[in-house]
Amino acid sequence: NSSDLSPSSFILASIPGPEAAHFWMAIFLCSAYIVAVTGNCAVLFIVKTEPSLHAPMYFFLCMLAAIDLALSTSTVPRVLSFYWFNTREIGFGACLVQMFLIHTLSAIESTVLLAMAVDRYVAICHPLRHAAILTSAATAKIGLVAMARGVLFFLPLPLLLLPLPFCSSRVLSHSFCLHQDVMNLACANTTPSMVYGLTAILLVMGLDAVLICLSYVLILKAVLQLASWKERLKAFSTCIAHICVVLAFYVPLIGLSVVHRFGKDLAPLVHIIMGNIYILVPAVLNPIIYGVRTKEIQRRILNLIHIYNH
Repeated sequence: NSSDLSPSSFILASIPGPEAAHFWMAIFLCSAYIVAVTGNCAVLFIVKTEPSLHAPMYFFLCMLAAIDLALSTSTVPRVLSFYWFNTREIGFGACLVQMFLIHTLSAIESTVLLAMAVDRYVAICHPLRHAAILTSAATAKIGLVAMARGVLFFLPLPLLLLPLPFCSSRVLSHSFCLHQDVMNLACANTTPSMVYGLTAILLVMGLDAVLICLSYVLILKAVLQLASWKERLKAFSTCIAHICVVLAFYVPLIGLSVVHRFGKDLAPLVHIIMGNIYILVPAVLNPIIYGVRTKEIQRRILNLIHIYNH
């Protein structure tokens, strides 16, 4: 029988090579995961305990930290378990749940990045109205809308895959479950699932990317109207951290999409590495970027280190 209406499990991809290569990959992933968890938990703790940081920009940063914690925790521990304990199988239901979490959390992060771009636009182009527009209540509503948007757009993905028959091959090309990867193993017409997945990504991540670019076009226009280069640099420097975070999210996302679309002949290692970059790079870099670029967070971290050393 070449197909099964309800496969019991899928086989997660691992890097080719001897056991020593698996060991060092696991060490690298574990180290990156520890950095991601430590950094994002530190951001959440610092913003919560520092009243001067109770502002929309830092609330959005907390949302990013929580999303990155959830996204990395939904994937990396499972990957480490099969590198260390050789448990490469993941149940069909668990795979669909993991897939839903990855795509939904990515959509929520994209929406939050757009909200942060709007925050920068209002702060630079309409500074006198910033406090009135982006209140704490408005920030909370934006967070709820981001969650609802992600869930509503990406909940159909696992539901569309659930009734499909799957071929005898159950080997995925990544170390975790992604929609297109699982869909390619189906032995049926996957056009509805493929069309919906592409539409959802374009309407969420694609639209967000366009609106973020539009926000920065308006920001640049406003900045260039300032009288001196010193004022221009000072105004635009408040956007540097956000621009870096946007690149840390969208560059791996685009890279992974390109590998899926055009990389069928690439080595399996490329797919695995791109997948791990997509999951871990934003989670690792986001707290570092804002820690370096934000004086308030720097000062609070130094105070914590000073207290710990004494």
